[in-house]
Amino acid sequence: MKEKIKNLAKQIFPKIQAIRHHLHQNPELSFEEHNTCNFIFETLKNIGLLPQKIDTSVIVEIQGKNPHRKTTALRADIDALPITEQNNVPYKSQNIGVMHACGHDVHTSSLLGTAMILEECKNDFEGTVRCIFQMGEERIPGGASLLIKKGVLEKNEKSEKPNNILGQHVFPMLEVGKVGFRTGQYMASADEIYMTIKGKGGHGAMPEQAVDAVLITSHIIIALQQIISRNNSPKMPSVLSFGKVIANGATNILPNDVYVEGTFRTYSETWRKEAHQKIRKIAEGVAEAMGATCELDIKVGYPHLYNDVPLTEKTRTDAEDYLGKENVVDLDLWLAAEDFAYYSQVIPACFYRLGTRNESKNIISGVHTPTFDIDENALEVGAGLMAWLVMKE
Repeated sequence: MKEKIKNLAKQIFPKIQAIRHHLHQNPELSFEEHNTCNFIFETLKNIGLLPQKIDTSVIVEIQGKNPHRKTTALRADIDALPITEQNNVPYKSQNIGVMHACGHDVHTSSLLGTAMILEECKNDFEGTVRCIFQMGEERIPGGASLLIKKGVLEKNEKSEKPNNILGQHVFPMLEVGKVGFRTGQYMASADEIYMTIKGKGGHGAMPEQAVDAVLITSHIIIALQQIISRNNSPKMPSVLSFGKVIANGATNILPNDVYVEGTFRTYSETWRKEAHQKIRKIAEGVAEAMGATCELDIKVGYPHLYNDVPLTEKTRTDAEDYLGKENVVDLDLWLAAEDFAYYSQVIPACFYRLGTRNESKNIISGVHTPTFDIDENALEVGAGLMAWLVMKE
């Protein structure tokens, strides 16, 4: 069976590659994936499947023998990022300012390849495979949370509620041909912080006549770092970072307001809620003590991602069987966020990494950069491995 899957993955590689090129050339932003959705829908129909659309997502089921015995869900995200591509490749994005810089074109084309393999092998496995081509991973509230509310993880007339869900994601720090796993806590929760510090503008030479919002903002940012260093346990990874500060004054002008954006990430839902309260109390308190006000908005984002231990251990073992032990590695904690985490809060989940790096081809750029690309041999690995993992369920 393993050799059959590997041979099928090799045979369909040109198709998967062409699909990836089409998706990469025609990226669409979160919740705007109308053409992408239609393309996926038609591709699945051409395979002989019966997909359905939910908003700009596509769901399709592949039934093996005894379809009600069990259901396994597989997920690929389909949206792109607001980045202008700088790669000089034939499949460069034709939508200026939008790019598949996080590899969602890879995830989608790989899962379409997996669907092709499973449809060819439907008499070789038991149960049902539910493929989820998911919208809006890159933007709060996350397409996963919306699809869960619409029943994507529930029983339907043709299949049972999924027993578990698998997802794979490109990893440019890992060589092509390799995959990575981590059991238990893996990726962090992610919340967005927006602050407007309102003071009183004035001339830089007469600060006593103003309420210096710039100075007050600097005190707030420094004070908030003590939440991590003195209120959080050193055993609990947490990050509080501010990446945007807009004052719009001048060398001799103190502005009325300062606008700040940041992110808070951690692995404990209890600590997460406590930290939100402390952020608010400190920011508002420091501003008031210095004669200003602080308008604070914390947008609660994705929860932390937890890889079910038994499922992930089995999936890793099966990956070693397919790729060889030397090509399966351990992953460290990763404080980036993923809306796949929503699935992991509902059913056993395993989110693993697909190596895409090739230094000899200078394919080394990280995700969310304008020069991100992959060694496309990863497509064959990704499609075949996911099919194999289903077979071994």
